[in-house]
Amino acid sequence: MTTDSLPARTEARTPVPAETDTAPGARRRRRSLRTGAGRQHHAGPLAYVLLGLAAVVSLFPLYWTMVAASSDNTRVTQTPPPFLPGPHLLDNLGKAWQDAALGKAMANSLIVAGVIALSTVLFATLAGFAFAKLRFKGRNILLMLVIGTMMVPPQLGVVPLFMMMTELGWGQRLPAVIFPTLVSAVGVFFMRQYLSEALPDELVEAGRVDGAHSLRIFWSIVLPVARPAMAVLFMITFVHAWNDFFWPFIVLDMTNPTVPVALTQLSAGYVRDQSLIMAGALLGTLPLLALFVVFGRQIVGGIMQGAVKG
Repeated sequence: MTTDSLPARTEARTPVPAETDTAPGARRRRRSLRTGAGRQHHAGPLAYVLLGLAAVVSLFPLYWTMVAASSDNTRVTQTPPPFLPGPHLLDNLGKAWQDAALGKAMANSLIVAGVIALSTVLFATLAGFAFAKLRFKGRNILLMLVIGTMMVPPQLGVVPLFMMMTELGWGQRLPAVIFPTLVSAVGVFFMRQYLSEALPDELVEAGRVDGAHSLRIFWSIVLPVARPAMAVLFMITFVHAWNDFFWPFIVLDMTNPTVPVALTQLSAGYVRDQSLIMAGALLGTLPLLALFVVFGRQIVGGIMQGAVKG
């Protein structure tokens, strides 16, 4: 070995400084990333004004219901109507509770809405996972059939559905309300669209490689990913089932009603007491408000978490 090659090797081993590390543009980009990572964007005054107006418009029907429920029938029907609460709120609430038998009606509505919401979330998530990530013959045709059922008015199936419930012996019973709505096409389509975007194919393939079958993949991989959408679907389905009037009014009677069916008792008679009707409507709305107050933050947080992950 000669000494003439040593300087050359030394020069070859000398690291060449990266131009990107010292470039002014790169330094500015890194500085902007550091300063903007934890930055909070604040809305302007116009945004707060618009949000305040939207909140007032959204809450005004509830406020008017409370005003009418706290007044008497004469004051509610006068012109102009009152805009401040009256002194009869507790009296009207107690009378509406007794006249409409709202205790049993709320228990029935809680059973109906809870079972329908849980079953819709479970079956819609299973079907949405199958349509989004599984490959089988006729998948697109079946999906089109599911979407096509959304275009059929539900009133067209009332007569055959009523005959079917009668043949099963479920007339005037809660299963007649629950079983026809255990799953919805809207829920299936909603979960299919969500899982198509939020669930990577690599996770499903990794589960296959580890030897997991479809139900194991659904339980261990799909459910954690689909939790935000499931919470939203549960809330929407529960509210819809609680407020449903058309089918329960046909298949149930006043001895075993849900809340919307029971409230029709308050409008019976020649002279309708509007304040009493509003008191019953306020009582029927309170459970939904309590549900949103308790679980609203988790639902909104789940939506944002799913949006960030997707």
